[in-house]
Amino acid sequence: MVSGRKRQFDEQTALQAAMEVFWAKGFVGASLADLTKSMNINKPSMYSTFGNKETLFIKATQHYIENNMKVHLDALFTPDVPLKTRLKNYMMSIVTMQCSTDQPKGCYLVLCQSEVAGGDIPEQAAKLLVEIEAAPKTLFTDLFTSDKEAISLGLNQNAASNALSLYTALKGTAAMARSKVTSTELAFVIDTILAGVFSSNINLAKPRATLQ
Repeated sequence: MVSGRKRQFDEQTALQAAMEVFWAKGFVGASLADLTKSMNINKPSMYSTFGNKETLFIKATQHYIENNMKVHLDALFTPDVPLKTRLKNYMMSIVTMQCSTDQPKGCYLVLCQSEVAGGDIPEQAAKLLVEIEAAPKTLFTDLFTSDKEAISLGLNQNAASNALSLYTALKGTAAMARSKVTSTELAFVIDTILAGVFSSNINLAKPRATLQ
């Protein structure tokens, strides 16, 4: 008796499909039926290739970071470009992705991180999301404390608070993008938050006049 051939599929294509389901519905809302249908595989194939739902989610999350987030970093570290311009280009690159019609709206990470507090995400997946949550704030803080222009503008003196302001703005634009606000509209939000950060810190860089 000849056994049936195993169904062939591209793992990266299936992982991309799973990522988009989690992006649209979150970890809790994504059922196994949703995942296998989108991935175009059956449950045994999913389990044998990707493990259980938690393991699949971890792999999909890592896939998202590698393919959807790291690409924005080039704008932040472009040589010979003013800091404010680099920050705007970086943040607008993310906002454009959040508003794109080519994938679910908003941010995969923001949506799934909002589920952690409910306690419905398994331990290892929740741990990964918490670790990822800290990364953008660390990225901005390190930039403000090491970039020569940032230091000259005094942005290093409130680096953590400045970083939190920018990250909060990006989490906000993710929510608004999910509500179908356009990237053109959200560009004003980015301009406003950057103007606030730069203007509130500029006086810190000025030397104080000495008393006569």
